[in-house]
Amino acid sequence: MKKCDCENHNYPSHDAQIPRLNRAIGQLEGIKRMITDRKYCPDILIQFKAVKSAIHAAEVEILNEHLNSCVARSFESAKDRDKHIAEIKKLISQMV
Repeated sequence: MKKCDCENHNYPSHDAQIPRLNRAIGQLEGIKRMITDRKYCPDILIQFKAVKSAIHAAEVEILNEHLNSCVARSFESAKDRDKHIAEIKKLISQMV
Protein backbone atom coordinates (compact mmCIF):
# COMPACT_ATOMS: atom_id res chain seq x y z
CA MET A 1 0.00 0.00 0.00
CA LYS A 2 1.51 3.26 -1.13
CA LYS A 3 1.24 6.05 1.41
CA CYS A 4 0.59 9.55 0.25
CA ASP A 5 1.99 12.93 1.01
CA CYS A 6 -0.98 15.03 0.00
CA GLU A 7 0.87 18.31 0.21
CA ASN A 8 3.19 17.04 -2.51
CA HIS A 9 0.34 15.33 -4.38
CA ASN A 10 1.85 11.89 -3.97
CA TYR A 11 -1.51 10.15 -3.70
CA PRO A 12 -2.01 6.46 -3.00
CA SER A 13 -2.63 4.00 -5.81
CA HIS A 14 -6.18 2.79 -6.29
CA ASP A 15 -5.28 0.33 -9.04
CA ALA A 16 -6.82 -2.51 -7.03
CA GLN A 17 -10.24 -1.00 -7.73
CA ILE A 18 -9.89 -1.26 -11.53
CA PRO A 19 -11.20 -4.86 -11.77
CA ARG A 20 -14.24 -3.95 -9.66
CA LEU A 21 -14.92 -0.91 -11.85
CA ASN A 22 -14.48 -2.98 -15.01
CA ARG A 23 -17.06 -5.44 -13.67
CA ALA A 24 -19.47 -2.56 -13.02
CA ILE A 25 -18.92 -1.27 -16.55
CA GLY A 26 -19.65 -4.76 -17.90
CA GLN A 27 -22.79 -4.93 -15.79
CA LEU A 28 -23.92 -1.56 -17.16
CA GLU A 29 -23.40 -2.82 -20.69
CA GLY A 30 -25.48 -5.85 -19.75
CA ILE A 31 -28.24 -3.58 -18.46
CA LYS A 32 -28.24 -1.70 -21.76
CA ARG A 33 -28.65 -5.02 -23.60
CA MET A 34 -31.43 -6.10 -21.22
CA ILE A 35 -33.28 -2.86 -21.86
CA THR A 36 -32.82 -3.15 -25.62
CA ASP A 37 -33.99 -6.77 -25.48
CA ARG A 38 -37.00 -5.76 -23.33
CA LYS A 39 -36.11 -8.08 -20.47
CA TYR A 40 -38.19 -8.45 -17.32
CA CYS A 41 -38.15 -5.22 -15.26
CA PRO A 42 -37.22 -6.81 -11.90
CA ASP A 43 -34.24 -8.55 -13.54
CA ILE A 44 -33.02 -5.18 -14.83
CA LEU A 45 -33.49 -3.60 -11.41
CA ILE A 46 -31.49 -6.38 -9.75
CA GLN A 47 -28.62 -5.65 -12.13
CA PHE A 48 -28.79 -1.95 -11.23
CA LYS A 49 -28.42 -2.94 -7.58
CA ALA A 50 -25.37 -5.05 -8.44
CA VAL A 51 -23.74 -2.11 -10.23
CA LYS A 52 -24.48 0.23 -7.32
CA SER A 53 -23.00 -2.30 -4.89
CA ALA A 54 -19.81 -2.66 -6.92
CA ILE A 55 -19.36 1.09 -7.18
CA HIS A 56 -20.11 1.57 -3.49
CA ALA A 57 -17.52 -1.05 -2.54
CA ALA A 58 -14.87 0.74 -4.64
CA GLU A 59 -15.91 4.05 -3.12
CA VAL A 60 -15.55 2.69 0.42
CA GLU A 61 -12.12 1.22 -0.33
CA ILE A 62 -10.88 4.53 -1.75
CA LEU A 63 -12.30 6.40 1.24
CA ASN A 64 -10.58 3.97 3.62
CA GLU A 65 -7.28 4.44 1.81
CA HIS A 66 -7.70 8.20 1.96
CA LEU A 67 -8.37 8.06 5.69
CA ASN A 68 -5.46 5.69 6.33
CA SER A 69 -2.97 7.66 4.28
CA CYS A 70 -3.80 11.26 3.39
CA VAL A 71 -5.86 12.08 6.47
CA ALA A 72 -3.62 10.19 8.87
CA ARG A 73 -0.61 12.04 7.50
CA SER A 74 -2.39 15.39 7.81
CA PHE A 75 -2.74 14.84 11.55
CA GLU A 76 1.04 14.65 11.89
CA SER A 77 0.96 18.41 11.47
CA ALA A 78 -1.64 20.41 13.38
CA LYS A 79 -1.43 23.10 10.71
CA ASP A 80 -4.12 21.67 8.39
CA ARG A 81 -6.00 19.50 10.90
CA ASP A 82 -9.24 21.52 10.90
CA LYS A 83 -9.20 21.87 7.12
CA HIS A 84 -8.91 18.11 6.67
CA ILE A 85 -11.62 17.36 9.21
CA ALA A 86 -13.96 19.73 7.36
CA GLU A 87 -13.03 18.05 4.06
CA ILE A 88 -13.86 14.61 5.46
CA LYS A 89 -17.17 15.81 6.89
CA LYS A 90 -18.14 17.29 3.54
CA LEU A 91 -17.05 14.15 1.68
CA ILE A 92 -19.04 11.87 3.96
CA SER A 93 -22.15 14.05 3.66
CA GLN A 94 -21.87 13.86 -0.15
CA MET A 95 -21.54 10.08 -0.05
CA VAL A 96 -24.64 9.52 2.05
